[in-house]
Amino acid sequence: MRQLSIFKHGDHSETQNTLSELDGQIEDAAAPLPTDDPPDGGYGWICVLAVALINGFSWGIAASYGVYLSFYLRESYFPGGTPLDYALIGGLQFGAALLISPLCTILTRELGRKPVMFAGSVIFAGGYIAASFAHEIWQVYLSQGLLVGLGTGSLFIPSVQVIPQWFLKRRSLAGGLASSGSGFVGLAFSLGTAAMIQHLSLAWALRITGLVSFAGNIVGAMLVRDRNAVVKPPQLGFATHLLRRYDCVLLLLWGFVGLLGYMTILYSVSSYAVEVVRLTQSQAGVLTACLNLGTGLGRPATGLISDRLGRIETAAVLTLSSAVSVFAIWVPANSYGVLIFFALLAGAILGIFWMTVGPLCAEVAGLKEVPSFLSLQWLTAVLPTTFGEVAALSMRRPSMGRWSYLYAQLFAGLTYTVASLFLFELWRVKRRGGLMSQQSDVVQR
Repeated sequence: MRQLSIFKHGDHSETQNTLSELDGQIEDAAAPLPTDDPPDGGYGWICVLAVALINGFSWGIAASYGVYLSFYLRESYFPGGTPLDYALIGGLQFGAALLISPLCTILTRELGRKPVMFAGSVIFAGGYIAASFAHEIWQVYLSQGLLVGLGTGSLFIPSVQVIPQWFLKRRSLAGGLASSGSGFVGLAFSLGTAAMIQHLSLAWALRITGLVSFAGNIVGAMLVRDRNAVVKPPQLGFATHLLRRYDCVLLLLWGFVGLLGYMTILYSVSSYAVEVVRLTQSQAGVLTACLNLGTGLGRPATGLISDRLGRIETAAVLTLSSAVSVFAIWVPANSYGVLIFFALLAGAILGIFWMTVGPLCAEVAGLKEVPSFLSLQWLTAVLPTTFGEVAALSMRRPSMGRWSYLYAQLFAGLTYTVASLFLFELWRVKRRGGLMSQQSDVVQR
């Protein structure tokens, strides 16, 4: 009996242990599963700061090329350099940056984000420092054009993929804040570059720019962190399967056409002010600074509006608004005050592509496809960013006096108008798809 009692007691203990294990398994099964949804904050805000630094010390500095362009055109600084040469150098900064997008996307996948961005920091700074020793126009092509462009691409392309991974409801706001870095740093360099050229020299302006950009970009690259382990993006260099989708093609066409107008306004306002309105070089530098100030203030506001009212809708309306501002303000502008007003307004909205392209790619193609879709976007943007200002300057007609920039201005306004039509069509397609999906749900119920 005693042995039987012991046996029963032991059997009861084993049963209790088994039941406890089952209860634990049931509790584990009932626990919430780990989610891959973006956290909408946390370390994501540090990434916003990091990308803002990178945008500022790459695109922001590149945007201040309008000051150099105005100086080169006025002084005929390099022997044999033509206006088209100087325009192409500025376009090369953008074109080279975007041309290497497939390579940067693949290298980021294989080597990691930071090695590519550290290399970009060195190349970008080296381009400006090398340009300070240039004496012939071909040397400027290689340094301030090609090297600066390659450095910009190696910094921008790996970093722009990160923000959409950290945010969902606040994705456009975060993108706007990160993008505003180019405006505020560009503001500082637009004013500082003009002052350095005037009080130091062109060479020292380029050297100081190179050294300061190196420090800013290194800090930004060290702070950036992605969520690839959770999102698991394919990071394809040439995502040709996206070209078979009508909505993706519409977004690509929007970027291609709109950037022609963007480059025209970005680089032509300063030279227009000097040649047509007869402003001084320092006043032209202030206009470029106002463009960047508008960018810094306008992009976060645009991001906030986009998150609340719709990203595609907001981008479409602001693209069309850029066209209206050209026709209504820039074309008739013949005074310093009107040009400052235009620069502030245009700065806030003309670069709508750069601040919304990441969220829009996520909206149209899905979060996992963002790096691959962005690679296609950058390739599509190579030609307009490289040759947009070249085309605009070739349209100048000095013999027309006050209206010498008229054709370039009309070109900018028309390109923004056409670009807006592609987004309005994308809006229609997405809205129709959403309505059909709702109707399908009702039928199934």
